[in-house]
Amino acid sequence: MVLMDARQSKSRDLDKLLLRSGNLVGPGFFPGTDLRDDIREYVRVLVVGAGGLGCELLKDLALSGFRNLDVIDMDRIEVTNLNRQFLFRLEDVGKPKAEVAAKRVMERVSGVEIKPHFSRIEDKELDFYNDFNIIALGLDSIEARRYINGVACGFLEYDEDDNPRSETIKPMVDGGTEGFKGHARVIVPGVTPCFECTIWLFPPQVKFPLCTLAETPRNAAHCIEYAHLIKWHEVHGGKSFDPDEPEHMKWVYDEAIKRAELFGIPGVTYSLTQGVVKNIIPAIASTNAIISAACALETLKIVSGCSKTLANYLTYNGGEGLHTKVTEFERDKECLVCGPGILIELDTSITLQKFIDMLEEHPKLLLSKASVKHGKDSLYMQAPPVLEEMHRPNLSKPLYDLMGRVEKDTVHVFGTALKNEEKQSSLTKLRVVFKEVDGVADMDTATLRVNSKRKTPL
Repeated sequence: MVLMDARQSKSRDLDKLLLRSGNLVGPGFFPGTDLRDDIREYVRVLVVGAGGLGCELLKDLALSGFRNLDVIDMDRIEVTNLNRQFLFRLEDVGKPKAEVAAKRVMERVSGVEIKPHFSRIEDKELDFYNDFNIIALGLDSIEARRYINGVACGFLEYDEDDNPRSETIKPMVDGGTEGFKGHARVIVPGVTPCFECTIWLFPPQVKFPLCTLAETPRNAAHCIEYAHLIKWHEVHGGKSFDPDEPEHMKWVYDEAIKRAELFGIPGVTYSLTQGVVKNIIPAIASTNAIISAACALETLKIVSGCSKTLANYLTYNGGEGLHTKVTEFERDKECLVCGPGILIELDTSITLQKFIDMLEEHPKLLLSKASVKHGKDSLYMQAPPVLEEMHRPNLSKPLYDLMGRVEKDTVHVFGTALKNEEKQSSLTKLRVVFKEVDGVADMDTATLRVNSKRKTPL
């Protein structure tokens, strides 16, 4: 009896959301213990990042009834993390963040299973991300957000009427903090704006003139960027700088110290060096806690339908007083990441040259001198001449083979298109479906069919 009362007390607040109906519930919400138990048993959530926000997310999700969690982070714990990343202790310095964070939450929350992944997000196969029902982002990097956004949107498929297929949607909840400011957003690819649709929300990275760095540095950041952008290449020649390599970062820090001492500039620290080089955003523990709570609640609402989800961008400002606001941004229907693109059906025997010719001849595209890219691989480049010559042998090869013999995938084509009787540069997303492949309906002839009713994006 005592054990049962303890269990009920732990899930009391959660039961108020999942065991009873209300005026704000979603259309597919069916309250009851079965829903609560299904979330615990079947729903898998991936937390990307185990830093200040990631630690809070793991704790909040575990306490919100999620029992199957994974966390991925490539960093190790540093002394400077301990003031806000509450799952770590002094004896943990040097250990992988993901492993320690998972261990600490499992020690405090009974029944939860957290699998840590100490690796770069780029090192995981795409199938790894497809195994999760929802992805929660606790990142401090715009580049990392764009990568995960691209992966999630890559699973998205559209029907012939350019409507997203619900079974291919991979929802994301993204949180971010900067000092006393933060945001939480819900990204449902094909339904709400993806990260690329609103990339303009993020201010451009601060860049310093090279002449200032080389001749008249005025602050610690100038000294760090001098070591990073100028001194590194002078000493190491063609060797690439890897911001995720501790030895490389230590070298930049040491050189920045020398530069600062030369000009009498104080303030160069190792943590500041990391922040300047990697564009790391400063964080405060209380802001992380608030944004994490919003993200965890949205995650629960998405998987359960217990309430309407955020529509779709929450901003928080606790610098002077307290201010929160929800803004509903609109999705860019012509987004090259989450948009449907233009559907093209091709024979497996069509060569890359024939495909490029089709792009030029079709009245809805009229794309001349097209370059073709598949994922990170350039299949053909019109310029410069050295790249054109390098990719020229691909022109005689079947596009099906160049794309890895997949049934369907996305390519991006860049060239010159005639718009309003003027030639303009055009970048277009194409959904290529190969006929005569298992799972794809056979067609009578090798044709290029455009089902999109919208204009080709610039």
